[in-house]
Amino acid sequence: QVHLVESGGGLVQAGGSLRLSCAASARIYYMGWYRQAPGKQRELVAVISSGGETNYGDSVKGRFTISRDNAKNTVYLQMNSLKPEDTFVYYCTGGMGRPSDYWGQGTQVTVSS
Repeated sequence: QVHLVESGGGLVQAGGSLRLSCAASARIYYMGWYRQAPGKQRELVAVISSGGETNYGDSVKGRFTISRDNAKNTVYLQMNSLKPEDTFVYYCTGGMGRPSDYWGQGTQVTVSS
């Protein structure tokens, strides 16, 4: 079992920026971020492989950037130009064959208008 611990959520005004971090207890091939609102389906935000290949959800392309430090087993999500519709609980995820085998506890991001 791999444990994921997120940090960096909070409250920000529209147009602002936040940076999320997630530390894994072991090296895993895929790391990423999903987000979810109460009663809604989880939504892909971004995923990155240990080789640096990335994939982004359509709603965040051009505004969010995912990166990772393999030496620290840590993934980052830089979120710029935040909008009220980016208000979600953000979950760090990871896995070897797919990015959703392991999940963190989630961190709330709230964007005020």
